[in-house]
Amino acid sequence: MPEAKKPVVQVGDRPSALDPDQMGFTPRRAVPWLSPVLLSGTAVRVVLADLFGAYLDKRELQDSMPDRIMREAPGYTGDLSADDAEVPDGELWVDYCADTGDGFNATYSIAYLLAQPSLSVEGHELPRGEVLVLGGDQVYPTASGQQYEDRFKGPFRAALPDPPAVGPRPRMYAVPGNHDWYDGLTAFLRLFVRGGEGKIGGWQTRQSRSYFAIQLPNRWWILGTDVQAGAYIDDPQLRYFTRVAARLGPGDKVIICPPSPSWVEAQDDRKAYDSLDYFVRTVIAPTGADVKLMLSGDLHHYARYEGADRQLITCGGGGAYLYPTHELPRRIEVPPRRSLVRNASPSQWFEFAAAYPTKARSRALSFGAFWRIPWRNPMFLGLLGVLQTLTMLAFVNAADRVISGAEQRLVTIPAFLMVAIDVLSGYFLAMPGVAGKRRPKHWILGLGHGAAFVGIAVLGTWAWLNLPFVDQPWPLPLLIAIVLYFPLSCVAAGELFALYLLIAARFGVNVNELFAGQGITGYKGFLRMRFGADGTLTIYPIGVDRTARRWDAQPEGSWFAPRKPLALRLMEPPIELS
Repeated sequence: MPEAKKPVVQVGDRPSALDPDQMGFTPRRAVPWLSPVLLSGTAVRVVLADLFGAYLDKRELQDSMPDRIMREAPGYTGDLSADDAEVPDGELWVDYCADTGDGFNATYSIAYLLAQPSLSVEGHELPRGEVLVLGGDQVYPTASGQQYEDRFKGPFRAALPDPPAVGPRPRMYAVPGNHDWYDGLTAFLRLFVRGGEGKIGGWQTRQSRSYFAIQLPNRWWILGTDVQAGAYIDDPQLRYFTRVAARLGPGDKVIICPPSPSWVEAQDDRKAYDSLDYFVRTVIAPTGADVKLMLSGDLHHYARYEGADRQLITCGGGGAYLYPTHELPRRIEVPPRRSLVRNASPSQWFEFAAAYPTKARSRALSFGAFWRIPWRNPMFLGLLGVLQTLTMLAFVNAADRVISGAEQRLVTIPAFLMVAIDVLSGYFLAMPGVAGKRRPKHWILGLGHGAAFVGIAVLGTWAWLNLPFVDQPWPLPLLIAIVLYFPLSCVAAGELFALYLLIAARFGVNVNELFAGQGITGYKGFLRMRFGADGTLTIYPIGVDRTARRWDAQPEGSWFAPRKPLALRLMEPPIELS
């Protein structure tokens, strides 16, 4: 008889274990970014998004949706479009988090911290934000209803299953990132754009479009923009923010939340900052309001650049793999002088102020590529081993048969084919779509990596020809190659790949791949911001070096708590703006 299914054990309506049947979603492992299956599938989606992005762009359709401007104040949330009543100023706490929706352990660790009534960090008692702003990429690797359920909505609902017993329900606003865009914003709009009727656990979604404006106490504003990767700000969005700008004036202080830190990206891609510069120059600047802070995720670390009257902060530690900080420039010019925009804003210099992890720690972590990439990407290593084995066999086939004429050329065609595949693979790896303008360094590093890969196959061919395997009857040589040469070539090719990434990163090439392949789940963080009654803004950057891996069910509050308490720290001392 078939074994009976074990009954689901729950305490009331709360799960007692990380069981999908009890939780209503499946806790996912971290995305294996170098998996050949994932790489090929994501590549197809990215190509389709690039080719048909304009046709899938749902921002124009949002013109038919309500264009509410939100107001958040202590113990109050409302709609400025329908309510112009004065709301008393006071103290308001706002959280900012970006790049969630990867593996359960890292994502839930951050969601759990965001959900707690208060956090004690280095002597500071920091209450939970009444407002949570999500800075983009709420799901990985591509957007879909099920991915959102398993990688974002489920973990956040488990962290805060019910609204607070006292006081209003905390509110949630979200900016779509490039991963949210891969389905044309379909799943994003269904989840977040519910006109105040949507709920994610104890949080309430408030926005009526994929972008938003929030008036805060004491003349502070948060503006969340939606800019599709490599595209423009659409007309309905410009009209919406023009309405917002009509309420701004001298003395107002603005925080802009774009989906990516284009101020850093513009150092390599001079077009990256154009849309954001246009937005500031044409919408905000004419009002006389000051843009005090630009705040973004997308790069999975914490970094701050400081200017004369503006802060530029990247805070993408919501759960996705760590992105390095040691290659960040010491100074950046924003916008870059070489921008193609005819009427660009005057350029200003911003100095590097802080990063988490520190540059020294990030550099040390980069050397983990030699053991983390092989350990965490077995399928990718298998692909490298297959290419190595096929290349070696092709070389052996060509070298072992001394023949002449057309027959020789036919026999050696597989060898030339494998060399072409190996070299072109290295070439295209060094020139991804995010590389910006192709430069000589991309050619040299890519072709050099491909040549080194072929070099390993040449050494393998020499060793093979000096062993007695070649004289064995077919198919014994092939079987021996699979059993003996294949695993050795996997290791050799994997270590060569790690070495290449370390060298390439020194020249600003494949920096993302160096850390994506390692899948480091530590060094996460978010911002807790206090908008004081005196008009000052104090930013507390909260970091956690290690995320939790083991969880215990709880009788109340969050469904699960870390078995070992999370050790919190400030990523840098609090930043005060006024």
